[in-house]
Amino acid sequence: MAAVQKVPDIVVGRLPVYLRALQVMAAEGREITSSQELGERLGISSAQIRKDLSYFGTFGKQGTGYRIPDLIEHLRRILKVDRTWDMILIGAGNLGHALAQYQGFTPRGFRLVAIFDNDPEKIGRPIGPHVIQDVQELPEFVRAHRVQIAMIAVPASAAQQVADLCVEAGIRAILNYAPIHLKVPKRILVQYIDPAIHLQQMTYYLGNEG
Repeated sequence: MAAVQKVPDIVVGRLPVYLRALQVMAAEGREITSSQELGERLGISSAQIRKDLSYFGTFGKQGTGYRIPDLIEHLRRILKVDRTWDMILIGAGNLGHALAQYQGFTPRGFRLVAIFDNDPEKIGRPIGPHVIQDVQELPEFVRAHRVQIAMIAVPASAAQQVADLCVEAGIRAILNYAPIHLKVPKRILVQYIDPAIHLQQMTYYLGNEG
């Protein structure tokens, strides 16, 4: 039996970018595109786009390009967002409020189902359609609803403890907004969102102009 080809993480990371661009094209009423046009929109070479897609099969036809609705559906299946993923949010501070009210999750396959915090002043208060719950209720909620994804938006000092609670409850993927590296078992998927890191990367290049 032939070995299954491992898809590089950097390729997986570009697929949502392709999907978003294609969805914008679809909203514009477009039906057909090409790797050249898609690349020009994204600043990625057409050869790189074709190579990335080739990991998952053959899409489009030479000379006619890609049917946008078809490629969107292919990418949704590959990324497993052709279904809705329930997720929880831990942390109801300013960032937590912003995340809880962000309208971009649902159209892309994610549904926020609960918000947790440990502040007695916040517990019981509403954020949109949700009521903030005590973080001590998190394990029971996760198990009862079979939630696999958690967003952590707590201070760095509390993030590891929250991550441990999530792992123990059965969470399999964490989106971490706290500016700290989490120590979790290898089976747990973690993505880090730290705007300051990206700003520091940009200032490196700004400081080396010329």
